[in-house]
Formats: sequence, C-alpha cells, structure tokens
Amino acid sequence: MHKIYLPTIQQMKLFEAVARLRSVTRAAEEVSLTQPSVSMQVKALEEKIGMPLIDQIGKNLFLTRAGEEVANTSREILDRLDVMKTNLASVNNEIAGSLNLAVVTTTKYFLPQRIGEFKRRYPGVEPRVNMGNREQIMQRLANNLDDVYIMGTPPDQKVLAYAPISTNEIVFVAHPYHPLAALPSMTLDQLLSADIISRERGSGTRQAIERRFAENGLQLNPLMEFEDSEAIKLAAISGLGIAYLPIQSMRLELAARELVILNVQGFPLKRQWYAMHHRAKHLSRVAERFLEFLQEPDADKIIHDSL
Repeated sequence: MHKIYLPTIQQMKLFEAVARLRSVTRAAEEVSLTQPSVSMQVKALEEKIGMPLIDQIGKNLFLTRAGEEVANTSREILDRLDVMKTNLASVNNEIAGSLNLAVVTTTKYFLPQRIGEFKRRYPGVEPRVNMGNREQIMQRLANNLDDVYIMGTPPDQKVLAYAPISTNEIVFVAHPYHPLAALPSMTLDQLLSADIISRERGSGTRQAIERRFAENGLQLNPLMEFEDSEAIKLAAISGLGIAYLPIQSMRLELAARELVILNVQGFPLKRQWYAMHHRAKHLSRVAERFLEFLQEPDADKIIHDSL
C-alpha cells in the first residue's frame, strides 16, 4: 500500500488557491509568488501524496477526485486555523483578527459605514470584503469561502442562519423632464411602454423587480442592462430611460434633483438586507461580534442617518 505523506500548511494554502481559482497563474498572483514556484509546489504535493491532483486540458484546469479531496480538506483546515488564530487573540477579551465578508454590490452604499464603525470599535479587526452580484455571492456561499454573507432575500436553505440587518427600498426613478415624471401616479402596465434601464441577470435587485412584474402577469423587457448602479444612474440622468434602484444608492442625485422618484403602484418595493452564515461553520469571535453588531437596535438608524 502506498504511503501518503501529509501536505504542509504552505502547500495547502497554495493548492487551495489553485483549486478555487482554477488557475495556477491567478493563484500565484493571489499569494504573491511566481507561477513556476506555485507549479513546483503543486508538483511536489502530488509526489508527496502519490496521486495526480489536477488535469490541465488545453487552457482549462480540472481537479481530479484526489484533488477535490485535498482542496476541500485544505479549506476546512485553513478555516479552522484562521478561527484558532482569531480566538487566541480573544483570550483576553480582545476582538481582533480577520473578518471575511461576501456582499452584493448594492451594499456598498451603506455597508462601508458599518464596517468603518466596527473597525473603530475594534482596531485589531482586519475586514476583507468580496463583492459581486447575487449569483456570485451564492457561489461563494456554496463553497463556504467567507465568514458572513450579506444580500437581499436569503436563499431557502435550512443549513443557513440569517437575520435582517437593514431595510432596503427599491424605487423607479427618471430625469425630472422625463414624460413619466409629470404623472401623479402610474401602473406597472404604463411602465412597460417606457425604456427601462436594468441591472444584469443574476442581480438580486433585478430578481425582486421581475417577481413583482410576474405577480401582475407582466414581464420585464429592459432596453439596456448594466452591472453597475453608477452606470444605471448616469443613463437615467442622461434621459435614456427610467431605472429602478435602491433609494440608498441615490442620496446625492435625489437631493440635487438630477433624478426624481416615480409614483408607481406597488412601490417602493420594501425589502430587507440579511446577514447570514452556515449554521455548522465554526465562527470566530470576530465574526460572532460583527453579526451581533449588525443587529444592534440602533444599527439601522445609523445606516439611514448617514444617507
């Protein structure tokens, strides 16, 4: 029987990055090493274990069954080591260490204030924020890559624990001189005759709007799509059409009357922001305290007072 030698912590870190990014080059960039160095480490790891861990087919990298096992176990061990490091810093009731967050892009209009205040309270905390649309954050959630995830409607998964942390109101807006801006009120049917500027597919905001249209037997057919809220605002300000966005994202534009809120039947669409994590995940003291902090009674007031 072939004797299997266990990898070092460094080898686990390198291979976890290769497996997650599906690229030796990108993994090398992430860990600040050269591509040949990472390739040599992966080769050494394969020799130590005695089995191939990756298959390189053309430009695509695939994990073998052994590679999947090593990657998953490495991730679990590295997570536990990170928790241990953070918890050791908390032995004397010190809240310090890394805090890995994965959040949807539209949280950028309120979450930095909350992270900043948390950092002021606990200077030893090192926040790391991964931002993307809902589909991208859901992928990170599926791979258990972070401590805390923040998005709109939480997925229907019993393995998750989640709590509301802030309100989120979505409205339709337009340039003040847009024809619809002069109407005292309008229905969703009337909106369909206008050019609608939309978020991209995979966006949680878009999914919420599409559900509202579907509830009324209607289908959203946008004129154009953008992945960035700033681009959507600029398009609406330029008179290219009407847009839907969280009120939180348009504080300056609404105050300057560059955009106005349309009085649409059934809107504002009131939602919640949720913080969530895997129930079985061993949260560090920092992550636990951050979740408590987000749910403090005055947290939502502080968020909205800053808007």
